Amino acid sequence: MSGKALALLRGGPLVNAILAKIRELAPKAVEAVGQAPIKIMDFCGTHEYTITHYGLRSLMPPEVELVAGPGCPVCVTPAFYVDTAIKLSLEGVRVYTYGDAYKLPGSGRPGGGIRSLEEARAAGGDVVVVYSILDAIRRASREGKDSVFLAVGFETTAPATAAPVVRGMLPSNLTIINVHRLTPPIMRYTFERHRENPIRGVIAPGHVSTIVGAKAWRFVVEDYGIPTVVAGFEPVDVLLAVMEILRQLSRGEPMLVNEYSRVVTWEGNRTAQKMIAECCDVVDAAWRGIGFVPESGLAFRDKYRIHDALLQYGIREPGPDEWSYDLPPGCRCAEVTLGMARPTDCPLFMKVCTPGTPYGPCMVSSEGTCAVWARFGGGGLAEEIARGIGLK
Repeated sequence: MSGKALALLRGGPLVNAILAKIRELAPKAVEAVGQAPIKIMDFCGTHEYTITHYGLRSLMPPEVELVAGPGCPVCVTPAFYVDTAIKLSLEGVRVYTYGDAYKLPGSGRPGGGIRSLEEARAAGGDVVVVYSILDAIRRASREGKDSVFLAVGFETTAPATAAPVVRGMLPSNLTIINVHRLTPPIMRYTFERHRENPIRGVIAPGHVSTIVGAKAWRFVVEDYGIPTVVAGFEPVDVLLAVMEILRQLSRGEPMLVNEYSRVVTWEGNRTAQKMIAECCDVVDAAWRGIGFVPESGLAFRDKYRIHDALLQYGIREPGPDEWSYDLPPGCRCAEVTLGMARPTDCPLFMKVCTPGTPYGPCMVSSEGTCAVWARFGGGGLAEEIARGIGLK
């Protein structure tokens, strides 16, 4: 993006104009739907970062509530898979992981109470943080040691896992713990949990949409009548999404709008979509603290199951009725993930659970709602921005 374009996206006059329109539309939207405040949910950790870091909640009129939804794949990774990776690392199998899963707490059951891959490494486990699966492939090929890659992510990172599998790039000593999850099914699940106080607008995930395309969110409008905007990650992008949602609500005309057209297309990345479909079947899958969500996960097709670490090491996944442990006592991450509680509603937030010593999964990743609120919550930056654009 050019400096001129970026300056426009961050310019005070434009922000002022959008905020004035939001304040004008908000009462009309409330009157149209008969609900106040109007809940608008973001489904991307980076959107939540933008909203919190730039203090956008403080700029909303009282009729509008911005709510964080399931936007962090690390946060919803069940403890079972972390425990499995810890156990393997302590048994001499090298575990490759993304950096944001390195501190992700498991149940604390393996290895005498070891809760994370970070702790496993400190206890002598073989754990290596990598930037991508390609790094893991290079190292496993070069070093020849039995290895696994902990593959975590939504549709954004699933193609990175699928491509080397389909193209036969994995060495025989590297297998994968496949914990990829799909966004549309958890979006449906979230709507059902908010029936008594419904979500009235959706800011659809920008990164995921680059893969699945804007078309993936048609069901939100068609099945639920909820205005939906695919948005970018500048503050102006998010404010435009809020304005458009309020405009649709005030007119009673729910639509799907692609505000992020500079990056996201209607069809998405078809090559990536085909790669995922070739590599994996869609299956019912567990989400941490939430349970099994229908057709929300990816599992290797039969022809690629040789790369499934759980199969190769004889580890059986728990079934829907066997999932007995997922969140530590007192942790409210599941409610935070579903937008049914704020991080500050959790009694552990910034007490037992901090970015330096994460107790629950939402405090680990940079996309986790609790981690974002811990780092950027409060009024300091919000007040500064408000003064800068003439609202204070």
